[in-house]
Amino acid sequence: MSSPFPFSAIVAQEDLKRALLMAAVEPLLGGVLIFGDRGTGKSTAVRALAELLPKIETRSGCRFNCTPAEPQAACPVCTPRDGGKPARIVKIRTPMIDLPLGATEDRICGALDLEKALVAGQKDFEPGLLAAANQGFLYIDEVNLLEDHLVDLLLDAAASGVNVVEREGLSVRHAARFALVGSGNPEEGDLRPQLLDRFGLSVDIKTIDELDQRIEVIRRRDAYEADPVAFCQRWSRKDASIRNRVVKARKILRQVDIPDHVLTRMSQLCMSLGIDGMRGELTLMRACRAAAALDGRPQVDWNDVSDISPMVLCHRLRRDPLDDAGSAPRIERAVAAVAAGAGHG
Repeated sequence: MSSPFPFSAIVAQEDLKRALLMAAVEPLLGGVLIFGDRGTGKSTAVRALAELLPKIETRSGCRFNCTPAEPQAACPVCTPRDGGKPARIVKIRTPMIDLPLGATEDRICGALDLEKALVAGQKDFEPGLLAAANQGFLYIDEVNLLEDHLVDLLLDAAASGVNVVEREGLSVRHAARFALVGSGNPEEGDLRPQLLDRFGLSVDIKTIDELDQRIEVIRRRDAYEADPVAFCQRWSRKDASIRNRVVKARKILRQVDIPDHVLTRMSQLCMSLGIDGMRGELTLMRACRAAAALDGRPQVDWNDVSDISPMVLCHRLRRDPLDDAGSAPRIERAVAAVAAGAGHG
């Protein structure tokens, strides 16, 4: 099996790459929603990201990707029921789990064997995709075609970091800390506004319209298909540089300061746009902090808010039938107004 296309070799699509890197640094962002034309590199970028992230620690044979310091009661490998020693610690690639459109709730969350529980008194649990995605990514292509109740279930698990399965009075709980990434083509239908709001970041991807960039896409893809190993080796240094940025950003994330005046303007921005609830401000704060950490900066500034607010707030805006300019221009005008009111205009 050949290695995925290198992340650093993806031409243009800077917003997409930035959103994915922020989600890799800050798991509390709540995931990334990518809408765009077919053939614009959505799934390529997602799968490439997992390859450049640092390996995770777990135990050999563990199907829950438990961290060795926090073994889970549901895991027979990390918490042996016979009192034996846990399996040895190993390092594995960051999980990148694909969720098929036809997946059932049991396949996603896991299933309890009720017959074994009733007859033998044993709580036998078959882990699902949420357990497999723990400490990694769960990717849903064509997320707008997935049943709404399943999307809601996934977003709940992504936000809480825990999956709970309850059947006939039996209950199993395990960690489900993952970044949720959904992609889709808007021509095939939209997500409900309530579900849109639950995704931390949303990015609209357009077909590249610059001739030189289109030619470069063709050249790189052709080189990759001709010799994937050599092509990946050629880009390995740049991918390693991105990996180091992510590792350093994770270490300093909680130390990044957000000045009170920046927080105030974030709230003013969300209020001026009529954003419902507080999720917009919380996500904007977390995204700006992740962006500053990726740049190695100790403090968030207004430029972060200006750059990132479209991908945080566009999908949270109420529809305005009198404004045909689109969501992004509305946010840009609001950002300029808040900045001008604060003496930045």
